[in-house]
Amino acid sequence: MAPTSDSRSDAFAATRWSLITRVRGGADDGSSRALGELCARYRYPVYAYLRACAHAPPIALDIAGSFLRNVRSTLPRHDTLDGRQFRDFLLARLRSYLVADWRAAVEGDASEEDTDGAELERRYARDRAASPTPDAAFQRAFALEVVLRAFERLREEACATGHGAMYDALGPFIARDPANEECEAIAARLHTRPLAIVVALKRLRQRLHELASEELADTVSSADELAREQKTMSAVLQGQE
Repeated sequence: MAPTSDSRSDAFAATRWSLITRVRGGADDGSSRALGELCARYRYPVYAYLRACAHAPPIALDIAGSFLRNVRSTLPRHDTLDGRQFRDFLLARLRSYLVADWRAAVEGDASEEDTDGAELERRYARDRAASPTPDAAFQRAFALEVVLRAFERLREEACATGHGAMYDALGPFIARDPANEECEAIAARLHTRPLAIVVALKRLRQRLHELASEELADTVSSADELAREQKTMSAVLQGQE
């Protein structure tokens, strides 16, 4: 029998203590740290939105940094805050920030200079063709951030268990099946059989899916919300939302 909505929620609540849940917990240090980490996950989505609004890269970087620091210092606690709700809230607040005198806020921000602008711009240059509007760029960038973090964790796990070479060889094929000759070439390079390559690739894909789900689970507070977010993310990546 399939688990009911209530049983899924109970299981999630018993095993998860997500960033969203911690942010909703109050103004203690744990809540502040959780909000900081949550905002860090939205750094690229905010930057992508600003670039899609035609702000030049240095300006977009400055606005993104100032905006997220402002959110961290002024965000009220929301008893009903959840993943998609937080994303919609953040997007609405970003629009309001741009309508207000953001120049004064950016110029008056004394925080340290951002250092990852080149990487953010490389990502945006690669992704922007799939996002016709700033809103679409924001939503797609969030989904891509989830996938990127999952890939990074997957590689860390592979290296930690002595399978770094296997990951490096199979990484380019996680999104597509290798041709027979490619599979044979990889097997020869790794001194194993083509069947072992097929099995390893299947396991990598499964683990990537699990890690992406874990990353997404950090931004929700229930199993039902996680299921909705997974559906939304899939639609965004397929260009259906």
